[in-house]
Amino acid sequence: MPKVALYDITGSQIGDVELSDDIFGVKVNTHVMYEAVKNYLANQRQGTQSAKTRGEVRGGGRKPWRQKGTGRARQGSIRAPQWIGGGVVFAPKPRDYSYKLPKKIKRLALKSALSSKVRDNEIIVVDSLVLDKPKTKDMVKILSNLKAGKKTLVVIPERDENVILASRNIPGVKTAYVNTINVYDILNCDSFLITKDAVNKVEEVYA
Repeated sequence: MPKVALYDITGSQIGDVELSDDIFGVKVNTHVMYEAVKNYLANQRQGTQSAKTRGEVRGGGRKPWRQKGTGRARQGSIRAPQWIGGGVVFAPKPRDYSYKLPKKIKRLALKSALSSKVRDNEIIVVDSLVLDKPKTKDMVKILSNLKAGKKTLVVIPERDENVILASRNIPGVKTAYVNTINVYDILNCDSFLITKDAVNKVEEVYA
């Protein structure tokens, strides 16, 4: 079982915590992580882009000049793609980019991402994360004490308004619950900050 240090919010090590091999100690599979990230980004796309084809552009109903005898190239419409103001060839249209990944692939990708954070020493386990008031400066101090990176993902076991409100104005800091973490956010952060209770919940939910 992988073992990592356990800290309090002052940054002092108060012990060690053993992580589950099934979640935090699997062999890192980079391909399934790539597939999961690609799926996440595709699902975020709005797909609202649109341009007009030659059949949708206004005008161009009359042939600009006769077919033969002018010495110029034959043209059928001033709204053909080669004309200024003409339609777009293979114009993009609104579409849905989202698709689903198999559950086993999603589960393996998440385990690989968590294991990669342990392998690269980018995981910080804190005993508890409790704020009396939703003050940004208090959260900044905690992150500084824990030597968290510029981009930090803070994972808490359940909704905590004080932690969420104190974190949301800090550039590069994002909060998530155990049931909302995803491979993209995990890989995109420099430090994966998680509470001990959240670790237990992750091992329970994703085992």
